[in-house]
Amino acid sequence: MTEFWDVRYRDGVTPWEGARLSPEALAFFQAQPASRILLPGCGSAGDLPLLLDCGHQVLAVDFSAQAVEIARAQWPQAAAHIRQADFFAVEETPSFDMVFERAFLCALPPRLHARYAEKMARLLRPGGVLLGVFFIADTSRGPPFGLGMPALSALLEPAFVLESCVPQAEGVPVFGGRECWMVWRRQHGNGDL
Repeated sequence: MTEFWDVRYRDGVTPWEGARLSPEALAFFQAQPASRILLPGCGSAGDLPLLLDCGHQVLAVDFSAQAVEIARAQWPQAAAHIRQADFFAVEETPSFDMVFERAFLCALPPRLHARYAEKMARLLRPGGVLLGVFFIADTSRGPPFGLGMPALSALLEPAFVLESCVPQAEGVPVFGGRECWMVWRRQHGNGDL
């Protein structure tokens, strides 16, 4: 699977790259106190410098060596925040305050979606947020693998509660106008303190 993404980054076939933070997203990150943020499947890490400029502590991970190489070359001042790693192997403690989703869930085959939701719940502290731009579409083939809103809700509940959902007027063309900025709040579970 890594080779699939390495080839795309090596050949510059990355139509999911180049998105800019929406005004809603930028305002959200600017309004937060300094937070520990995970940026999974970061690709070329285009959002990393802005998040760092907002005063956040960010760990950007991607399992593609090519993507990490491009990200480090593009953002040498932030290279220490970029790591080649498998999202599912990321350390869970201390918990993150936020996980920023941007075209990561839709890059995963559907068989990994339940693991994604479970891992997100473990990575985030209770009260933390899974937020970002989600691809909302009922698609059976991919990537991108879209999920309709009922399926996304079923996947993330009951560990998360949706607090905000704003359609994105200006997204990446490959997603065909079906992106939404969402904020999902991590709920307290049985084992949480």
